[in-house]
Amino acid sequence: MIHKILLLLNFIFMAGISMAQYVEVQANYNSVGDCIFSASNNAKVPMYLHINFADIENTTFNEPLPYIKKVAPGFNSLFTLQRDLDAGIPRFNYDIETFRSNPTADVDLNFPYLIPLKEGKNVSVFDVKNIDGFWGKETLESWFATGFKAEPGDAVFASRNGVVAEVVGDSRTGDSRYWYHTWTKSITLLHDDGTLICYNGVQFDPEQLVVGQKVFAGQKIGEIINDSGELVVLIFHDSLFTKKLAFVIPQFVINNSGDAEIMNSLKPYKVFHPELIRGMEMTKREKRKFLKNN
Repeated sequence: MIHKILLLLNFIFMAGISMAQYVEVQANYNSVGDCIFSASNNAKVPMYLHINFADIENTTFNEPLPYIKKVAPGFNSLFTLQRDLDAGIPRFNYDIETFRSNPTADVDLNFPYLIPLKEGKNVSVFDVKNIDGFWGKETLESWFATGFKAEPGDAVFASRNGVVAEVVGDSRTGDSRYWYHTWTKSITLLHDDGTLICYNGVQFDPEQLVVGQKVFAGQKIGEIINDSGELVVLIFHDSLFTKKLAFVIPQFVINNSGDAEIMNSLKPYKVFHPELIRGMEMTKREKRKFLKNN
């Protein structure tokens, strides 16, 4: 007899406000007593699922720990708890959490991000003094942001490949539990390594950029809307162990050879988008389609 269990994922609290996303997890017993786990992600973007078994009998959990699974929109196979044939059916208790980003992200601190402005443009960098309002009234203990000084209306480009997680205009609507942060005039992408990047001070075209869409390094995603011409970029992800956001100090490409460094507010920079860097996370097919020399 097959028993089906539908579990609604627990909500987690990140920096004081819950970030909820409904994901259905199914645990189905087959005819021999094995328990097959799967998950359905009803969101338009990938989510990260954490399952932690507290008690387990008549079977073993053989997945690497901690168990973090990136679940794409739609149906996802997870794992199978195989029954101990000399015992009864598997019995277990477990906790489940969902995250917007990878809470155990293995971040490449030397990754070469593109300066997110038009290639060939001369830009300056400024020190970001605060990120008030990024997470409501909560004050983050530790954070890092990069500020670029340009002109109102200047085009903004993706610094690396990602999936559009959230786009926000002049105001926010809907349930705050579904927000990635509280900023308006922003675009948030989910990177392949599980980190999130937020471009703040950006106007987007809703016909050109939608949630769930894949964008590529060097692709135009919007325009600077602030009268000051300031663009603020944050790269961050959840943390499984501290329950606080972790921020990444990125290195940006500074020449056509792809060399990268942490931005210095005392230096002027010229924007380079070398194809070698743009194509780093592209498939061969994507390179042929999006890179002009291919």
